[in-house]
Amino acid sequence: MAKDKVILGVDPGTNIMGYGIIKITGKEITVLSFGVVMLNKIEGHTLKLKSIFEKTTSLIERYLPDEMAVEAPFFGKNVQSMLKLGRAQGVIMAAALNKNIGIEEYAPRKIKQSVTGNGNASKEQVAGMVESILKTKIESKFMDATDGLAVALCHHYQDNALLKGGGSKNWASFIKNNPGRIQG
Repeated sequence: MAKDKVILGVDPGTNIMGYGIIKITGKEITVLSFGVVMLNKIEGHTLKLKSIFEKTTSLIERYLPDEMAVEAPFFGKNVQSMLKLGRAQGVIMAAALNKNIGIEEYAPRKIKQSVTGNGNASKEQVAGMVESILKTKIESKFMDATDGLAVALCHHYQDNALLKGGGSKNWASFIKNNPGRIQG
């Protein structure tokens, strides 16, 4: 019998960092916590990074996750934004490594695909599916927290797919392999 597992999912940001923490017990997924860290009022990039590191460390110490999943930076046209986001992701990962927690990184498309079945899903579609899957209502002011929860769910689904010898290739096989996930 598999032991319980706690997963911390993080959506890095230099203005808003979203996080979600889920607990896996058998086939049951429970939300332990979710939220956002508002960084936009902090002056200076290095102080934002310090705050991100401290908050991530605090979450790790409080919830003792077994694993961490982080959304990989989206490759945009603004190089400065990419560098800042990469640094934010780096301090998040450093906090996990400092506590000997394994880290996986997932591309935004992979996360959307895992949670909604559509790699091009909107933020609102992801939030709707996260609410449905976790049976949790999430206020719109916590939209970045739904991204953190989505990252954690994606990691759980990838982990499960590996254990079962591969993921679902299409909706028909998904339905066949996951009858308990279908809602009427």
